[in-house]
Amino acid sequence: MQRNTTPCPCGSGKSFDPCCGRHLAGEAAPTAEALMRSRYSAYGLLREDYLLATWHPSNRPRELGLARDAPVKWLGLEVKRHEQTDADHAVVEFVARYKVNGRAQRLHEISRFVREDGRWLYVDGDLP
Repeated sequence: MQRNTTPCPCGSGKSFDPCCGRHLAGEAAPTAEALMRSRYSAYGLLREDYLLATWHPSNRPRELGLARDAPVKWLGLEVKRHEQTDADHAVVEFVARYKVNGRAQRLHEISRFVREDGRWLYVDGDLP
């Protein structure tokens, strides 16, 4: 099997496979930050299956419709803060930059994560 050594879309500076690729392939993310980075990569790769699987069931939408929405070009991710509040809860603050229909956008979110059965899940987020 050929390894994907292209830079990871999440901006970590690592290659895709050892960074987010392994999580998109099924390996549990070790931290909420790693999960958030892999979710960012999943948006760029239109991996709706992964996004839904890593979304806590209490807030998970039935679908995202990524393939039918206007194409999004993801430009970069900046993790501003990762705070594990206890063994199974964490907060990740990030800024994601992207373009839709040629217009630059910026998403600044403070996201909440919970670990259940050894897997981190995205719960929800606030826009500061």
